[in-house]
Amino acid sequence: MTLVDSHCHLDFADFADELDEVVERAVAGGVGTMLTICTRPSELDRNLAIAERYPQVFCAVGVHPHHAAAFPDIDSGSIVAMVDHPLIVGIGETGLDYHYDRSPRDVQQDRFRSHIRAARETGLPLIVHTREAEADTLRILQEEGAGDGKLRGVMHCFSGTRDLADRSVDLGFHISFSGILTFNRADELRSIARDVPPDRLLVETDAPYLAPVPRRGKRNEPAYVAHTAARLAETTDRSPDDIARLTTANFHALFSKVPAPVAA
Repeated sequence: MTLVDSHCHLDFADFADELDEVVERAVAGGVGTMLTICTRPSELDRNLAIAERYPQVFCAVGVHPHHAAAFPDIDSGSIVAMVDHPLIVGIGETGLDYHYDRSPRDVQQDRFRSHIRAARETGLPLIVHTREAEADTLRILQEEGAGDGKLRGVMHCFSGTRDLADRSVDLGFHISFSGILTFNRADELRSIARDVPPDRLLVETDAPYLAPVPRRGKRNEPAYVAHTAARLAETTDRSPDDIARLTTANFHALFSKVPAPVAA
């Protein structure tokens, strides 16, 4: 059984003292590929160094909506220039976060559009963060041409409404479930997951955040994606091996720049 952690942050300080052990535990647990995500361009060199160090790790680059105001010069051209590297396989994370509003909403929207346009130009998948901003997220995607078959992407760490899931799928996006899927009060989320088309399902950790049951409350790490995958298997009436094969195949179909997993 081989799994993919489609979204983690291996460059965060939480892992600095034991990154070798974290990656080793993931590989020993059957995680063949990990995608470490930049939340700002200043993190790119650090993430690339990690990807160059471990053959199972690839990275994506973008500006998280929290940091949108800190990078006023980011446009589609500058993003395109950053992704010309074999280990950079996606654009993001990007999107809108109206829960914290750490950057003005109009600035978040402008940076989001830049990332979308860069994804369209490069053909790389777009990694979307949306929190309490579903209507604007969908509106901007549609205004930027999503649904025409030329923009691929994923709604990462999905915890939104059924409408967001359905409309995202209609626009050609994948839906990625994190440890939230395992939480006791996540019945509605599990109901949504049950109805996502099988070829659009992904799993992730968003490590170091959102550790799944039975690790909830601890620092999350890529090895724990197995717990989320197991709960997704139970939710969709599939075997764990089937979910592992399915989500791994879906990841490689979306992130087509990533080669086949490296054996442990």
